Amino acid sequence: MSLQHSTQSGNVLEILEKIIDKGVVIAGDIKISLADVDLLTIKIRLLVASVDKAREIGLDWWETDSYYSSKARLQEKEQNILKERINRLEQVIDGKVIPPDSEGNT
Repeated sequence: MSLQHSTQSGNVLEILEKIIDKGVVIAGDIKISLADVDLLTIKIRLLVASVDKAREIGLDWWETDSYYSSKARLQEKEQNILKERINRLEQVIDGKVIPPDSEGNT
C-alpha cells in the first residue's frame, strides 16, 4: 500500500512539474442575459506557470503593480511628483501662475 501511495505522489509531482514548466491556460466566460439582452459578462482567465515561464512570455504584473511591489509603489510616487511638476511648469508657461522667487515666495 505504501509503495502505491509513493508512486501516485511521484506521478502527481511529475504532472505538476510539467504543468508549471510549460504553463496551462484555463479560460471561460460567464454571461447573464435576460430576453436576449446581456446584463453581465465575466471573463475568467487563469494561467498556471512558473515565474520564469511567466516572464518568458511577457507576464510580470506582480513586479509593476504597486499593490504587490514596493519598488512599483516608489516608482508610482515618483511619477506623481513628476506629473505635478510638469503641471506647474505648464501653468507657469501659460502665464497662469507666477513662479516663486528664489526664497520660495510668490
